[in-house]
Amino acid sequence: MVDVPSVSAVRIATAAPEDHPRIAELTVSVYVDGGLADQEYAVELADVPGRAERAELLVVRDGTDRLVGSVALVLDGDFGEVTESEEEAAVRMLVVDPTAQGRGIGELLMTECLRRARAAGKRRMVLSTSTAMTSAHRLYERLGFSRLPERDWTPAPGVDLIVYALDL
Repeated sequence: MVDVPSVSAVRIATAAPEDHPRIAELTVSVYVDGGLADQEYAVELADVPGRAERAELLVVRDGTDRLVGSVALVLDGDFGEVTESEEEAAVRMLVVDPTAQGRGIGELLMTECLRRARAAGKRRMVLSTSTAMTSAHRLYERLGFSRLPERDWTPAPGVDLIVYALDL
């Protein structure tokens, strides 16, 4: 039997520039190697410095200080055509290392994003997700998010994104 540390053995923090290479590696690996995105999108997934200019990057480290999760929290402006008003916050590119999945790390990141969005005075959290990301859909629904089908969109041929929202 493998001993899997609980979510209490991890900590969440704002990403530092020295975290960018690991965030890029993890994000590309989860999305591209996991079959959720094509190689063309890998360039954007790997552009962590560019993402850091448009969003607050949060990371989760395990008990050994290994970065095992990341998310981009958008509180101002727009990043990927997700928000429609100043009252909305968004999350992008939520990833959890496959070796750490099932420990509540994705939920921890989402809960922290919701807390920070409320503290910033936002009224709604929105996100776009691939139709293939069914485990992520379950997480969002468990957290109280609802589908917002009128905002579904297709950023590129064959890439269908669905939108979820949660009133804060």
